[in-house]
Amino acid sequence: MKIGVIGLGNMGAPMAANLAKAGHEVTGFDTAGVRAQGVTAAASAQEAATGADVVITMLPNGQILRAVAAQIIPAMSQGAGFVDCSTVDVDSARAVARQAADAGLLPVDAPVSGGVGGALAGTLTFMAGGSDAAFAKAQPLFDIMGQKAVHCGDAGAGQAAKICNNMIFGVTMIATCEAFALADKLGLDRQKMFDVVSTSSGYSWTMNAYCPAPGVGPTSPADNDYIPGFAADLMLKDLRLSQQAAASADADTPMGQLAETLYEAFVENEDGAGRDFSAMLPRFEKRRRET
Repeated sequence: MKIGVIGLGNMGAPMAANLAKAGHEVTGFDTAGVRAQGVTAAASAQEAATGADVVITMLPNGQILRAVAAQIIPAMSQGAGFVDCSTVDVDSARAVARQAADAGLLPVDAPVSGGVGGALAGTLTFMAGGSDAAFAKAQPLFDIMGQKAVHCGDAGAGQAAKICNNMIFGVTMIATCEAFALADKLGLDRQKMFDVVSTSSGYSWTMNAYCPAPGVGPTSPADNDYIPGFAADLMLKDLRLSQQAAASADADTPMGQLAETLYEAFVENEDGAGRDFSAMLPRFEKRRRET
C-alpha cells in the first residue's frame, strides 16, 4: 500500500518504520521535521495524505487531530482509510470520523496500548472503532504494527475502550502503591507482600507485571529509578479524558475522579512530572495520614 503517516514522534516514527520495513511505500510528516527509517519525508500533512491508500495519524490531542483532519481530508482519495492512532477525547474521534465518512473515506479510531517498546517491536494492541469495511482496510497494517487488534464497535468505540482501560490502570496503580506503603508501615516485607497478593484476590496487572516496588516481581520502571515506561503526565492526560467522557455520558466514576485529582497533584504540584506513573509509591511512602 501507499501509506501516509502524520505525527512521527516516539510512537509514530517506529510505527511508520515498521510499515516501511514490511515493504509498504510510506511517506511521513511531522511539524518538528523528524524522520523515520525507510520513510520518505513530506513537506506537509496534505502532501503525505495525497494519493495514499491509508493515512495514519498519531497526534497529541483532539484539538490537533481536528485541525489536521480539516487539512488532509480534502486531499485524500475516495475509499482511502483514515486511521487515527492518537489517544483523544471520544467527541473529537466521532466528529473526525463523521467528517471523513462524509468525504467518502473509511475512518477508524485506533488508539494503542504497549508504549514506545511495543511500537518499536511491532507488538502494540489496537483498540479500533469504525465500520467493518474500515476495520478490514486497516487490519493488514495493524498486523504489522502490533500483535492484536480488537474491533470494539462503531466510531469512537476505540477511544472509549482505551479511556476505560486506562482509568482502571490508573486506579489500580494507586491502590497498589497505597498497599505497599501501608505494608511498609505495618512491618510487612515487600517480597512477602508480593508473594501473597500476586497469587491471591489482590492480583492485578499493576502488581504482577508492573510492580511499583523496586526489586520485587518482574523488572519494571521502579527498578530504573522510575524513568518512564508510561509517564505520570500521560496517565494524567488519560484520566482527564476519562472524566471528560464521564461528564459527557453522565456516568458516576468517583474512583476515576479521585485518581485524576491525585495524579494532577503528583504531576503539577509535586515531583511526578517526567517520572513513571508508578512513582506514586515513593510519594505515598513519604506521606502521613490526613485527618
